[in-house]
Amino acid sequence: MNFTKTYIKLLKTTIYCEHRIQEEKPIIFLIHGFVASSYTFNRLKPLLAKDFSVIAIDLPGFGKSEKSTTFTYSFDNYANLVLACLDHYQIKDAYVAGHSMGGQIALNTALKAPERVKKLILFCSSGYLPRAKNYLIYSSYLPFFHLIAKRKINSQSVVRNLKNVFYDHSYITEDQIEEYGRPLKDKNFPRSLVRLLRHREGDLYSEQLKQIKTPTLLLWGKEDKVVPLPIGKKLAKDLPNAKLISYEQAGHLVTEEKAQQLYKDIQTFTLT
Repeated sequence: MNFTKTYIKLLKTTIYCEHRIQEEKPIIFLIHGFVASSYTFNRLKPLLAKDFSVIAIDLPGFGKSEKSTTFTYSFDNYANLVLACLDHYQIKDAYVAGHSMGGQIALNTALKAPERVKKLILFCSSGYLPRAKNYLIYSSYLPFFHLIAKRKINSQSVVRNLKNVFYDHSYITEDQIEEYGRPLKDKNFPRSLVRLLRHREGDLYSEQLKQIKTPTLLLWGKEDKVVPLPIGKKLAKDLPNAKLISYEQAGHLVTEEKAQQLYKDIQTFTLT
């Protein structure tokens, strides 16, 4: 199934976008997580395209998008970017789906513009993480701090991180290693991570989550080591209109390990 692959300019930043917009099919907007890309949804996108018009972007700082040294890497501004992308394609509203950190961006989007979000789908969403410690934020302004970040990120860390997000390591392929390792080749990648460290506000807290009335589907791997299932259960309690489904023998990258099951549950949640 063919997706259009293109670059667009949003909020003065060059964004990589893949989409398959089909007349009369509702829009589902996919947001990846930290140190990832739209490739997170590689197995899920063609399934979703049976029922939806699909848009997936690489967030600024990640994937094939610009590693901007001027973009404000806050959840609030990432939500602005999602809304700007909907405006770019002249889309009134959409189902908004986010994986991991992308889940927080989806939640921020719903909090900021509830009329633009039909329903939320959150895959192993991050939750309740505080803002970075002040000493780290202050240290990030040191002239060579980005070089420290660069040393901590190398090609070996890609394989190690993939092993951490999969329950079944047989899903790890050379294509994934290449895709997730792509940003490491950009000299500004460490700088963009440093800016994210500075700008990230911290995840929405309980009182903010309780304001989000948007119907929400939480989809979780029971073996998630990155964002454990109890976080999903807590989100399900704080979000007023939420349902949680968890999957056996699935880790953090549930979009790869349980694509078919996710598709069926999303289909039931959105189209019935």
